[in-house]
Amino acid sequence: MTPTSPAKVSGPTAAAPRWRAPAAVAAGALPALTFPEPALWWLAYGALVPWLLLVRSARSPRRAALEGWLGGAGFLLAIHHWLLPNLHIFILVLAALLGLLWVPWGLLVWRLLGGAPGPRRTAAALVVVPAGWLLAELIRSWEYLGGPWALLGASQWQVPAALRLASVGGVWLVGLLVVAVNTALAALVSAPGARRAAGAGLLACAALVAGVWWWAPVPRTAGSVRVAIVQPGVVPAAGDGAWRRFDREEALTRELAGRRVDLVVWGESSVGTDLARDAGLRARLAALSRTVGADLLVNVDARRSDHPGIFKSSVLIGPDGPTGDRYDKMRLVPFGEYVPFRSLLGWATSVGKAAGEDRGRGERPVVMRLPSGAGAGLRVGPLVCFESAFPDMSRQLARDGAQLIVAQSATSTFQHSWAPEQHASLAALRAAETWRPVVHATLTGVSAVADARGRTVGRWVGTDRSAAVVYDVPLAEGTSPYARFGDWPVWAALATLLLSAPVLALRKPAPPGR
Repeated sequence: MTPTSPAKVSGPTAAAPRWRAPAAVAAGALPALTFPEPALWWLAYGALVPWLLLVRSARSPRRAALEGWLGGAGFLLAIHHWLLPNLHIFILVLAALLGLLWVPWGLLVWRLLGGAPGPRRTAAALVVVPAGWLLAELIRSWEYLGGPWALLGASQWQVPAALRLASVGGVWLVGLLVVAVNTALAALVSAPGARRAAGAGLLACAALVAGVWWWAPVPRTAGSVRVAIVQPGVVPAAGDGAWRRFDREEALTRELAGRRVDLVVWGESSVGTDLARDAGLRARLAALSRTVGADLLVNVDARRSDHPGIFKSSVLIGPDGPTGDRYDKMRLVPFGEYVPFRSLLGWATSVGKAAGEDRGRGERPVVMRLPSGAGAGLRVGPLVCFESAFPDMSRQLARDGAQLIVAQSATSTFQHSWAPEQHASLAALRAAETWRPVVHATLTGVSAVADARGRTVGRWVGTDRSAAVVYDVPLAEGTSPYARFGDWPVWAALATLLLSAPVLALRKPAPPGR
């Protein structure tokens, strides 16, 4: 008997090629290009396809779960890469931990698209795979896990049809549609027996967009208001940097005299001293209000005299000084303004620029009514920085009667990264969702204004400018479907996953991919 060569190992037990792991990370990172600054929004409708094709071809559920995790980590690392100078190696730890949220999604992709799916399995994938993606986004949107920064649907902030969808179902509905299109394309190119179902899925997505575009209600115009954004630009932080910034803001605000402004908005941390302790500072701000003939909305970042701890607070200033309207920031930036589970993760302060002391938290949203000037009676709902990423916060302000939503922000730490543009783009989504115009005012750019349909008003104030810019902001009436009905796409997605779980658990696994 002549010896024979060993048989080549194949099938589910075969070791995966080494290129698959880095390919999963790269495929997961690809959708980051759809957000500002690259802003390749059109790429979102195919950016998930390489990742989907990779996961569906995994030889085992364990491998599919691994590639779901690696892709999720790659996605989070790419969209938060600008945090690397501040968090250093800890950003890798966070991306790896949060990437685990995409493990169930990877298993769903493998189960429904793996092997040679037929029409029924493909039809199920078009509904279940987007729901699984939304579940991952929903969990990571919890403020203690990092918040809803760069949700996939947010990449479509400049697409009118997507903004109309957002008015009906928020950023969640836009994200579901984007993932559904990617799922259909992946099935179209990889499963010949499912092409009709995949094509029908694409037509259904198009029909949904067309239906919303033609039949969804739109806000009614209701006059306008003149709002000035004061952006002082970069001021050296050394020494008395806070006071030099204040002097610059004061000088820019004085330039607004005679321009018939209804409201002047300063950025986050624009005042570095507790107003209750400094009568001279209160007097300077009141004099500014009288000079301009409008109320000022400033943001105080200081240790409070009436409460222990440091707070970031939006404070309304009238001709006689602070009006008594104050909003304390409720949702803080993880690691930037507090360390989650500090007893366990406090070591992050030793490897990066994490907060050495937790900031204080506000207790409730506040709608302020302007007391003076031509804008007297206007109801303003303030948000502070990171809070503009949360759809529920702006929706609540709209339900509470706000006519104008103002987000005061500061991204100077990330001045030369993608962060300022990404943050400014959120104004369009929050405006479209709530039917309320949004003013996004920053210290160093990018500042922006969006009308009640999410359309940009005027021009963005870039990171290279120091200026006071006046906008004629159209106001609107009515309640958007999203403000009225809330996160119904989220509940629909969760119900889909719950109802499909028993079927998927009992169903025979897909054959290994080729």
